Amino acid sequence: MEYKQLGRTGLKVSRLCLGTMNFGPQTTEEDAYRIMDRALDAGLNFFDTANVYGWKIGEGITEHIIGRYLAQGGGRREKIVLATKVYGEMGKWPNQNRLSALNIRRACEDSLRRMKTEVIDLYQMHHVDRLAPWDEIWQAMDVLVQQGKVLYVGSSNFAGWHIAEACEHARARHRLGLVSEQCKYNLLTRQVEMEVAPACERYGLGLIPYSPLAGGLLAGDGRPGAGTSTRRESDWANKDRVKHATKLEQYYAFCRELGREPADVALAWVLTRNGVTAPIIGPRTLEQLETALGALDLKLEPGDLGRLDEICPGYPPSPEAFAW
Repeated sequence: MEYKQLGRTGLKVSRLCLGTMNFGPQTTEEDAYRIMDRALDAGLNFFDTANVYGWKIGEGITEHIIGRYLAQGGGRREKIVLATKVYGEMGKWPNQNRLSALNIRRACEDSLRRMKTEVIDLYQMHHVDRLAPWDEIWQAMDVLVQQGKVLYVGSSNFAGWHIAEACEHARARHRLGLVSEQCKYNLLTRQVEMEVAPACERYGLGLIPYSPLAGGLLAGDGRPGAGTSTRRESDWANKDRVKHATKLEQYYAFCRELGREPADVALAWVLTRNGVTAPIIGPRTLEQLETALGALDLKLEPGDLGRLDEICPGYPPSPEAFAW
């Protein structure tokens, strides 16, 4: 397993991040334990979750699974860089979501309790809160860092200007600020190249792409006879399948030329992107984890990358992306 520093920090994480969103809703607790054990055996030390995962309001199902897993001991917690998120709705009362200082503090305490740990290594804002001022957000995060309950702070689903705004407010407070941005990034979704990726490079944030396989479309879903899942048969997945039908047909043909599975190629491509620390893989099964690990052995040549750009064009940094 290769390791890379997370942004401008001294923290080293594996080139793949284990996403746990399926733990609970689609993956049993027993199977989740097997997946996490195998990930550690492979040297994968970066685990990502969120307080809303499990998708039952207020229950934090996935965090509970991770907590019971870590409670088994055996050095599990010490090996893991543990990341979770705050923002989503965890109750029906007014201050049980978003990024008020009150919710940040309560949500952190709840996540620590569910995951049976004393510290969250990377605490990520799951979405930008346009109603909460940055002075309030950073004051709350500063307190958690000072208390030793959080080590690093990251963002997710931020625009480039949100990243700049957050970092400049942190700089004014003489604080480390954001160290990572988690965003949707794959061959079919490359808008982050316009402003998000340049902002991350400028401020020293590590990019943590989620959905590197585009919800399964880049793994082969969408081909005649390809397997599907409930999630992939949702309306948005079907729309994307139709929208990108021509690109997908060309992409699958190119993968056949390479003699590699589409999932391997899609994941290997994300790993070549500037600023990317570790794409998130979200296996439902142990077999899917093994497949993702195999993609680490694929090194795409410049000619291969050029072909992929022809099939799925990207964007130049702004303003060149939309102006002369």
